[in-house]
Amino acid sequence: TLLKYFGEKNNGFDVLYHNMKHGQISSKELTDFIRERATIEEVYARSMTKLAKSAGNFSQLGTFAPVWDVFKTSTDKLAGCHMELVRKLQELIKEVQKYVDDQAKAHKKTKEEVASTLEAVQTIQTTAVTLHKSKENYNAKTVEQERLRKEGATQRDLEKAGVKAKKATEAYKGLVEKYAAAKLEFEQKMAETAQKFQDIEESHIVHMKNIIESYTQSVDETHVQIGEVHAEFERNMENTSVESLIQKLSESKGTGRERPGKIGAKPRKRKTFAIPGRRKDNKDTDSTFLNLCVPHAKENSFYSSSDSEDDDEPRKFRVEIKPVAPNNGTHQTRASIDQLKASIGNISLSPPTSVRQIPAASFPPKSVTPPHCNCHHWLMSGYVLTNQVRPFSPPKTLSNASPPPAAPLARAESSSSLSSSASLSASNTPTVGTSRGPSPVTLSSQDALPIAVAFTESVNAYFKGADPTKCIVKITGDMTLSFPMGIIKVFTSNPSPAVLTFKLKNTSKLEQVLPNQTLLFSDPSQSDANSKDFWFNMQALTSYLRKASEQNPAASYYNVDILKYQVSSNGIQSTPLNLAVYWKCTPSTTDLRLDYRYNPESMLCPGPLSNVQVLVPVDGGVTNMQSLPTAVWNSELNKTLWKLSDISERSDNEGSGSLRAKFELSDGPSSPSTLAVQFVSEGSTLSGVDMDLLGTGYRLSLNKKRFATGRYMAEC
Repeated sequence: TLLKYFGEKNNGFDVLYHNMKHGQISSKELTDFIRERATIEEVYARSMTKLAKSAGNFSQLGTFAPVWDVFKTSTDKLAGCHMELVRKLQELIKEVQKYVDDQAKAHKKTKEEVASTLEAVQTIQTTAVTLHKSKENYNAKTVEQERLRKEGATQRDLEKAGVKAKKATEAYKGLVEKYAAAKLEFEQKMAETAQKFQDIEESHIVHMKNIIESYTQSVDETHVQIGEVHAEFERNMENTSVESLIQKLSESKGTGRERPGKIGAKPRKRKTFAIPGRRKDNKDTDSTFLNLCVPHAKENSFYSSSDSEDDDEPRKFRVEIKPVAPNNGTHQTRASIDQLKASIGNISLSPPTSVRQIPAASFPPKSVTPPHCNCHHWLMSGYVLTNQVRPFSPPKTLSNASPPPAAPLARAESSSSLSSSASLSASNTPTVGTSRGPSPVTLSSQDALPIAVAFTESVNAYFKGADPTKCIVKITGDMTLSFPMGIIKVFTSNPSPAVLTFKLKNTSKLEQVLPNQTLLFSDPSQSDANSKDFWFNMQALTSYLRKASEQNPAASYYNVDILKYQVSSNGIQSTPLNLAVYWKCTPSTTDLRLDYRYNPESMLCPGPLSNVQVLVPVDGGVTNMQSLPTAVWNSELNKTLWKLSDISERSDNEGSGSLRAKFELSDGPSSPSTLAVQFVSEGSTLSGVDMDLLGTGYRLSLNKKRFATGRYMAEC
């Protein structure tokens, strides 16, 4: 091994020393790896504990109820296995950290011990350079002397050349001897140092392997324990036979072993039996009979009684049979909703999100059969635009925004007091549309459950005159999932629903991603810069949707904000509509010009900008306005408004144009103000971010994308 670290430039010492330092880096990285594994195991253990508590809260009614105790016990033991692994990993982390500290001290000590070797390396390197120069000088002087001798130079020149050649020869000879001594010392020091470095490296690798062996043993022991828990679970389920479950039900809910007694007939003397209008004594006292009195029954009821004049009071049994209500799903649902409202009437909850109501006249009449779910109306758009990416935190108030009339999806951003801290919006408005998925009322656990997603982005920009370098841009976005009402029943009826997993694609342009920490899990060690995988905490999601349905039981779908992000911007190149404004102000008039240009390069899939409006405040007492194209002047607000048709590459001049206006003033001059622009684009985003569902059990029924302006301003 030593022979591989000499070389012409004698750089072996440097390589070995830095390799020793790399060992310390590896130790720290191993610590981080084990710590991350412990974190994952702890999260999983806590989730299993919550699942066990959930199993303990399931219905204790019915024959199946004892099985939940088996599930709860097994899940608790699984959580304990993972927590035990967490404890072992934390102990191992302490051991590795101690080794890292000791390793740092050992490296510091080694550095002091090999300082002489470093000096030997520097000496031989310096001597080698000097020797090379001396050799060149010696060769040059010798050649010069020979040249003068051959050319027949004067004796004086030959003597001078001889003196120089002699000095060069002596210097070269001295350096050769010095180099030989330096080389000998270098080889001796280097051999000792290389052996020291090798011993350190061998010890390091052995220690690292021991740590990994401890890690492997801890994980293996946990797997063995998990296997034992599963085996115990299987034995318990095998021992939980049908007969034992029925026997437990009988023991806990049984009403007694004594059977009701037979109805006996008691002989007695026959008494006078009177008929109206005629009375006759019957003296036959020996005959016996069973006197059964059946009174006239009321409608929808049945009476049975036995009568004996020798008894003090006859006993009566009344069985009332109510008519069976027709099996009408709509009436049952409405009755359940009314009962639910009555039961929670005195409980104070956060008010539900208000939603824009669409007139019933705009929809076709209801059919007898339940309509298929319209996935295009699960999501509601019209986000409240903000200037920064906000983390998910429990808000105190509700806020919603009315969506534009033309938007096919309506969404109100709101926040509730529910524990999930996610924004909720729901709608019970019937909608018209098509969907291949089942109606939310008829979903079953065998179906691929339909999920809808919406990406909404807000672009904020500030333009200063016609200088593109002064443009300031900030783009934020929200990702919202929409769940149909019927999915709640599927989740609650299934103790282990399929985990909802998705991949967030095209994330290379995202500067910051803030997932909903309550509902989402992700692996922070993912290496792909263009995608991120997330999966739901299904227990938290189910709990949240259940509370949401209790808050608004009439809703047909529920929207959940699950992720916020900020998009990296490249100045004016990231703005979909470039602006440049010019003012010319005199005491009597004000001239205004706004140049705009459609920028398709800012969008992954360029689409038209709709509902474009430009609002400009103008002071100075405007008495008259001339504009091109025609604008509307509001004298009360001292503002002028342009409403433009859609802007795209297909527009005139490929989406470029100008707005011009001349204002006559009575109290000029005007002060140049900041104008505001708003627009919206459906079907695309500025970031190009997208998502794919992973795994089975779910399908993406709708993927809605849009972006709109936040604060989009320009001034001269």
